[in-house]
Amino acid sequence: MRAAQYFQIVRFSRVVLPMTVEEYQVGQLWSVAEASKAETGGGEGVEVLKNEPFEDVPLLNGKFSKGQYTHKIYHLQSKVPSIIRKIAPKGSLAIHEEAWNAYPYCKTVLTNPDYMKDNFFVKIETIHLPDRGTTPNAHGLPPEELAKRDVVHINIADDNEFLHAGDIQPSTTPSTYVSTKTGR
Repeated sequence: MRAAQYFQIVRFSRVVLPMTVEEYQVGQLWSVAEASKAETGGGEGVEVLKNEPFEDVPLLNGKFSKGQYTHKIYHLQSKVPSIIRKIAPKGSLAIHEEAWNAYPYCKTVLTNPDYMKDNFFVKIETIHLPDRGTTPNAHGLPPEELAKRDVVHINIADDNEFLHAGDIQPSTTPSTYVSTKTGR
């Protein structure tokens, strides 16, 4: 029997946003709810198994310990071409997501227990801080992991970095959008 080979990518994406972390939390909750609503139904999309408060779960070196726990299954059959659906092994198109949202910190774990078992594991940790991406070690990594870390700076206000000319609309483009509520 061949031993599984694992690799780890430590990548930090720093995204400076034109809003407070409190404003972002409202937008994030709304976006997640809308996406789940749009993708749920008919056995396809997002299946919510659990959505409940948690306490006494130490996260980010014990800095956070309570919040909202969710366990979802993403059924991806309708998201792939029909030829893939026909040849994909049973269970391979179901991704499990467990998330511990202790805003401003969230830990998300993605697995595929029905097909890939322990051979597929993605952990995403996010923290939203009231700075401009300048905190040197926001996740409190030990020195050996910090040395392997790759930092990617993402400027959402740079229209040319992520958008095609045809996608730029003044009402939704980050560089020109102005909130009527905040005036920013």
